[in-house]
Amino acid sequence: MPTAPFLRRAARALVALIALTGGLAATAQTPTATPIRIGLIAPLSGGSADFGTSVRNGAQLAVAEINAVGGYLGRPLELVVRDDKANPDAGRAAAEDLVLREKVAYTIGFCNTGVALKALDVFESARHLLMVPCSQGTAVTTKTPPAQSHVFRIAPADHMNARFLVREVVERRGLKRVALLADRTGYGDGGVRDLTAELEKRQMKPVYVGRFDLGTRDMTELLQAARAAGAEALINYTVGPEQAATVKSRAAMGWKVPYFAPWPLSFASVLAEAGPEALEGTLMAQSVIQDGANERRASFLARYTRQHPTERPIGSLMAAAQSYDAVHLMLRALFQTRGDTTGPALKAALEDLREPYRGVVSTFDRPFSKDDHDAFSDRMIWLGEWRGGRIVYHYPADAKMSSVLRRKGE
Repeated sequence: MPTAPFLRRAARALVALIALTGGLAATAQTPTATPIRIGLIAPLSGGSADFGTSVRNGAQLAVAEINAVGGYLGRPLELVVRDDKANPDAGRAAAEDLVLREKVAYTIGFCNTGVALKALDVFESARHLLMVPCSQGTAVTTKTPPAQSHVFRIAPADHMNARFLVREVVERRGLKRVALLADRTGYGDGGVRDLTAELEKRQMKPVYVGRFDLGTRDMTELLQAARAAGAEALINYTVGPEQAATVKSRAAMGWKVPYFAPWPLSFASVLAEAGPEALEGTLMAQSVIQDGANERRASFLARYTRQHPTERPIGSLMAAAQSYDAVHLMLRALFQTRGDTTGPALKAALEDLREPYRGVVSTFDRPFSKDDHDAFSDRMIWLGEWRGGRIVYHYPADAKMSSVLRRKGE
């Protein structure tokens, strides 16, 4: 039979729980609570709208769920959304609007590396916290040394993607003659730089480097040049529309060279434009792949689909999941600062997050430090493959491990 001290402790705990949940319910319904306004910048129109829309929708889902249980101590979160149109000038204007005029508490944003790079100094000069859920260019978190920077990222950096892809091509497959394609943007520039550096570490050079403008729809000439150079593998650094154009040109040529790319190859718009046959067997770096083995991911997908039923399939699962996790990580930083939304306070909290967050993409346990503002490590990247019109784990062993949320430091 329970002892009297045990019953007293249980009664006190029950009273405290009722008071807490009642307080949350009351504050969640208080219309006068001052919202915490969060800036969000993403390409919601133009060629990058597929993953920009996913960024917005992932953030909206997180905000809705957090507000449903009281927000931050009764203060609801509120997104202030701006469309950067994948245009650097529009992205900078959006940053200035949110930081200098709207004076949002902090900002989540940017998918395109060139757009992000043009706007970074707006955040740094204002000491305003920017969490990047999407853009992967290496320079985004290294342009300003992390110790002085207010820019953080919850997406794999391109130097990690480059290392991952070169290891796969050269070390795992033994292919030595690698051709690179890349668009003429900051994203393409960074990809060529990172890939070339990884090849040089192995005393290798690309056999061919082909550059193209955004909007190019026929890549035949570049692919013919790569084939003439004797390429055994092809790595293409560009966004969705140009990935689709490249795989279509490759299929029309009947060239079966192994095709690798960073994450934009996974966008739903690439499948819609190129078709499953042209994509079959192509490979890309991924932070998350849709599967039913991981409860956290399966639950997220079900909730996301209910919240955004018209987005089927999801434009970019990676963008949606990383944006969702970014909102939750920032909420934990808010609790740690006790509601202080100044950039230096949030920066200090993120650099020393005390509680792990079990997210959709991974378990984030001390993801940042004073010298490292990237939440990812190489071991958190998977090799995905287009197979039968859907993305699957290329390696069966990875599929078996998909229920395990890989942590940065393990």
